[in-house]
Amino acid sequence: MEKDIKRIVREGYAKVAKQGSSCCSSGSCCSSSSNARGISKTVGYSDDEMNAVPNGANLGLGCGNPVAIALLKEGDVVLDLGSGAGFDAFLAAKKIGKTGRVIGVDMTPEMLEKARANAKKGGFDNVEFRSGEIEKLPVEDSVIDVIISNCVINLSPDKEAVFKEAFRVLKPGGRLMVSDLVLAKDLPKQINESIEAYVGCLAGAIKKDDYLRFIKQAGFHDVKVISESVYPVDAMFDNLEAASDAIISIKVSALKKINGGAK
Repeated sequence: MEKDIKRIVREGYAKVAKQGSSCCSSGSCCSSSSNARGISKTVGYSDDEMNAVPNGANLGLGCGNPVAIALLKEGDVVLDLGSGAGFDAFLAAKKIGKTGRVIGVDMTPEMLEKARANAKKGGFDNVEFRSGEIEKLPVEDSVIDVIISNCVINLSPDKEAVFKEAFRVLKPGGRLMVSDLVLAKDLPKQINESIEAYVGCLAGAIKKDDYLRFIKQAGFHDVKVISESVYPVDAMFDNLEAASDAIISIKVSALKKINGGAK
């Protein structure tokens, strides 16, 4: 089942990368009036941010703006989990400057190809994109200052492993800053079984309490929900009214203590 989910997600995002637009803007799983720029504005990106990245980097796949809450500083080493075409990685790169470095990890070859082309096009010498799965990161222990992720962890069939890996690669004192989708209640069966809903980040979501518990169990401290809001399902997907009050977009922060010890 886990392999099936990853295959579904990989194939779905390969299609998105080739189209150069979000699943939603393709019209296959939501209103054709939606578009990458409109979706990104809805979930918290400014016009300046959207204008600051190469054309094709923003595919409208996010559910929040993790860079806005990451408090990045000059010289930080940043890891973007599920970096896609590079949108958040490029925004992070502008904040951490030439002395910093951004590593994006993605499992979809077509997304990696697109991200690397965007980096070259935009002259982002401080960004690299690595092929890998977020449950088994191609990153050394204790080398990352800040981890960001945008509506990707909830796609993973093993979220517990994702947070354990995040904890492993962070330096003591490092920060986790993610935007993601969680559930306020169980999804209707037809959505849970929908491939399009999974690629659209819905069917993989878990209850908020379980999501936060996995972060704490991985060893993180000071786990905080910075903000939460009802995800605008009706604006982004057709025929998903039954899920309109079940899905919440949250921004979460957490710290790896200096001593690195779990509670």
